[in-house]
Amino acid sequence: MKKRMLFLALALIVVASLVLAGCSSGTTTKATSGTTAAPATSKATTAAAATTAAASTTATATTPAKVYKLKYADQNSDTGWEGSNAAQPWLNQITEATSDQVQFETYWAQTLFKGADAWVSTKNGVGDLSWMFHGYWANQTPLADVMSLPFLGFKSAEQASGIFWQLYEKYPTLKEEFSDNHVLLTWASDPYFLITNKKQVKTVEDIKGMQIRVPSGPPTEVIKALGAVPVSKGMPDTFLALQKGEIDGMAASWEAIVSFKLYEVVKYYTYMPMFEVYFTQAMNNDKWASLPADIQSEIEGVSGLEGSLFWGANMFDSAKVEGKRLIQSAGADMTEYTLSDAELAAWQSASASVIDAWLQKMKDAGHPEAQEILDTTRELIQSYNP
Repeated sequence: MKKRMLFLALALIVVASLVLAGCSSGTTTKATSGTTAAPATSKATTAAAATTAAASTTATATTPAKVYKLKYADQNSDTGWEGSNAAQPWLNQITEATSDQVQFETYWAQTLFKGADAWVSTKNGVGDLSWMFHGYWANQTPLADVMSLPFLGFKSAEQASGIFWQLYEKYPTLKEEFSDNHVLLTWASDPYFLITNKKQVKTVEDIKGMQIRVPSGPPTEVIKALGAVPVSKGMPDTFLALQKGEIDGMAASWEAIVSFKLYEVVKYYTYMPMFEVYFTQAMNNDKWASLPADIQSEIEGVSGLEGSLFWGANMFDSAKVEGKRLIQSAGADMTEYTLSDAELAAWQSASASVIDAWLQKMKDAGHPEAQEILDTTRELIQSYNP
């Protein structure tokens, strides 16, 4: 009997074990083969992806635009007339037009290279963008020298600057002369006149034999034709040259008189529309090509004709009134003389050979279009009012 009871107890234990095992097996199956686990995992993944995308969008929105830093070189001081009234305002226009993407590392007063070295130094990448005075480089841009022929009668620097840009755009052979660098704008001075430190010049006879500082190109030939001796000096060196008597005078504009305080070392002013000189703002070709198209377009928006007119008006025309005011406030000696019509005709006659020689030189060099360029210049002087 005891054995039967023991057997029944063992049987009940086995049955209970099997039941429990079956229940355990069913729970495991639901956990591993049920359909609710996969959607839970998919929602988590989607949420993580959305968070990552949002973070990426936020990062992109807050990433600052790329800044293009350019080295700008200028022969003149930033506190001089040209620096404060033309160069710095124009650089600011570029920075503003590009929403601060173009910024400048500025080198004033020949601290990066001499003004006479600006063209080659920019071409070689020493500077990125530079103020260029083409009176330093004889025969480099001979067709553009039409701007410096004597007594053409430009009305103002603004007018001359607009005419120069139109010539630059119209005549491919003239434009090609500047191709070593990328020209952003062109401009010209108002007519140069004479300042002297020893005697008043009134007639052609008065200037004969005098040592006169003058730019290269046609202006040098003009001084020779008038019987004076041309002297080549960088503008920053003219003050000491006048003070020491190394030169007797110079052809000058009001801008130069103001910027270099030449009124402190000269006394006599002889007014005549002798000739103009011309300039460019030019950029290293590779540096220009490296800028994105939209940045180039924004820079061009404040350059070209608009920029040329701006430079002519702000560098030169604006200095006329200021020049006389400074002379008066400084108490400097000033004796003025304006050529009469008859005297002016004599000066024109004495220098007319310079124009003939330029035309012949251009013809000999294979530029018969020089006559048309001169004719167009004369027509624009009469008709163009910016």
